[in-house]
Amino acid sequence: MSKSLRVFFLLTDIGFIIYWVVTLLELIPKEYLYQDYQNELLVIWNWSFFPLDILISVTGLISLYLHREKNMKWKSFALLSLTLTFCSGLQAIVFWIIKLDFDLMWWIPNLYLLIYPLFYIPSLLYLNRGTSH
Repeated sequence: MSKSLRVFFLLTDIGFIIYWVVTLLELIPKEYLYQDYQNELLVIWNWSFFPLDILISVTGLISLYLHREKNMKWKSFALLSLTLTFCSGLQAIVFWIIKLDFDLMWWIPNLYLLIYPLFYIPSLLYLNRGTSH
């Protein structure tokens, strides 16, 4: 696993955990909340990402652990984590597009989730291709 992928995993996985703790405790200042945050449906929409985001964190952290233990299964967990990360970013960006809400405060982190996995997925697919166990 490259050093850059390890850094991205740590930033993303720990970032998701922090985001959800902050969200649960309602620590985000109101001026930084997304548009229509008081709309119950949007709050539910946001919370619908919780299981996906936590699964991303769990699979990413497992991948880091397995890599450190020199267990080749790290590649499968990394690929799963990156794929789920891409999906999380894609779903959010598509929602904001449909809603015609172009707030960079929310677009930038979701574009990050959408784009960064694309730099690592191809090489992990190549690495996993030769692994049969």
